[in-house]
Amino acid sequence: MALLLSGCLARPLVRPADGAGRALQTQVIEQAVAATASTGDWLVIRGYHATDALVANATGIPLSHVGIYNGERQEVVGAEGKGVQRESLASFIARSDRVLVIRPRWRSDENAAQAWAAAEAMVGRDYDFLGTIGFNQPNRYYCSELALHVYRPWWRGAERFPKVIKPGELYLFGTILYDSLDREERDDAAG
Repeated sequence: MALLLSGCLARPLVRPADGAGRALQTQVIEQAVAATASTGDWLVIRGYHATDALVANATGIPLSHVGIYNGERQEVVGAEGKGVQRESLASFIARSDRVLVIRPRWRSDENAAQAWAAAEAMVGRDYDFLGTIGFNQPNRYYCSELALHVYRPWWRGAERFPKVIKPGELYLFGTILYDSLDREERDDAAG
């Protein structure tokens, strides 16, 4: 039974490449994100941490975390177990095996700065542990809940969201502009 179930789960752990390989991967992805993403876009990742493996296995989707991006500052705001935090793009990418840039359907050039400001205003808030199982706590956020929340003023009123919003399902609420996995597959095929 365990062998059958293990075939249905996401990879339990992803590990970073060693030394120069990891540095090169991080550099290539960081440059691609900076060239593709704009302020207010979502960066959806598969991270290396054990909690990333937990999220990927619990959701059955090989993506585990999301942050809101600021192109001018090269920063990301996201919610983790420690709460809502800000970090550099370089740090965010360095702990990521795969990165998707998703443009939220509500994002526009006119509201991107406001969405970023909303994300920044949440820095320091507590993590919504119960929200990850469908019992949302006011003024607390888990990563994908935060990603959607910053666009709440621009929702059209017809949106229907699941009780638990999985990072790997955020493409349903936007457009994928970049997927580092696609680039890696093309690079492998090229040589």
